[in-house]
Amino acid sequence: MHDATSDPTILITVTGGDKPGVSSVLFGVLARNEVSILDVEQTVIRGRLTLGVLAAVDGDPEHVQELVEQAMATVGMDVAVEISSEQPPRPPVPTHAVVLLGAPVTARALSAVAATLADGGVNIESIAGVADYPVTALELLVTVPDAAGEAGFRAALATVAKAQGVDIATSRAGIARRSKRLICFDVDSTLVRGEVIEMLAARAGKEAEVAAVTEAAMRGELDFEQSLHARVQNLAGLPATVIDEVAGELQLTPGARTTIRTLKRLGYRCGVVSGGFTAVIEPLAAELELDFVRANTLEVTDGALTGRVIGEVVDRPGKARALREFADAFGVPVEQTVAVGDGANDIDMLSAAGLGVAFNAKPALREVADTALSHPYLDAVLFVLGVTRDEIEAADAVDGQLRRVPLEN
Repeated sequence: MHDATSDPTILITVTGGDKPGVSSVLFGVLARNEVSILDVEQTVIRGRLTLGVLAAVDGDPEHVQELVEQAMATVGMDVAVEISSEQPPRPPVPTHAVVLLGAPVTARALSAVAATLADGGVNIESIAGVADYPVTALELLVTVPDAAGEAGFRAALATVAKAQGVDIATSRAGIARRSKRLICFDVDSTLVRGEVIEMLAARAGKEAEVAAVTEAAMRGELDFEQSLHARVQNLAGLPATVIDEVAGELQLTPGARTTIRTLKRLGYRCGVVSGGFTAVIEPLAAELELDFVRANTLEVTDGALTGRVIGEVVDRPGKARALREFADAFGVPVEQTVAVGDGANDIDMLSAAGLGVAFNAKPALREVADTALSHPYLDAVLFVLGVTRDEIEAADAVDGQLRRVPLEN
């Protein structure tokens, strides 16, 4: 067997209008001239093809160059060929994925990201568009030079995100990114719009009182369990039928169905861990075919709410315990889990998960989450996990579910 490691190399770059047969003609020429392929990359943007081939030549590389140029002329393509006597270095394996999301993503924002990475000695290995709806998302696979620089690069990108009005999500690349298998969603203001307890309180004429306590708790200013009991006391005397009424009024966050449907196709176990109420959440969980639910239980006596919660309260530590319990039940290592939430009572859960995503979150949660999203579309979580919009829509098309809902202004 021939050892190609000492052969001269050629880098072939073909550009022009995308059409059938270009690759066939190029590789046909190479095949007839004892060429070993070392690397290939092809992209098409708006019908414009760029095809790069790195090859080792067992023979005269200039003769191969001439043949390639002649062949590409027959199919109307431009070609550049670089010859080198040195073997190319092995390309580095990207250490991190950086996903830039915006509506839109401006050149200024991408320039700021690139400059920040360069200043930190972080090399960009590839850039690809991964979504054009409901936001634009660009994925940069990068190599961070050492573990000591990781915290600094994340902090610097967070500063850029705030200054440019975009989201920048960072995560470990490679197997660590692709191995996630279980996801826990908070419910209120994450999987659904609004706060369920406030919807219940509105029925009791106590909306303002409950909202004030909720906000203080979500900011981390009050102990969650104490605040929960204080809020639920305002519901005493309400007929139990209001639970079904509120459950019927829940509005999913845009992109929620797409997110769960796609993750289940990928084999994820999907569920909710909520400081809300089981009786309200379970019908929605059944509709979405979720794998698990953990929430609080409202006491009902003689057809009316008593204003008390019974059983163990799902508070901030309880959410993290539930995540670990569900991961263990499904045989998923905790580092292969994802948690998505918005409030201070989600801090422990997001910290325990392999990837913690703060979704339109309070500052206390954004500070500890692995990544933060501020656009109101839950399917942005998919882009962070490495799923592209084209992949989502191709799967939806097979099932007859492909559609794009007009975005709200």
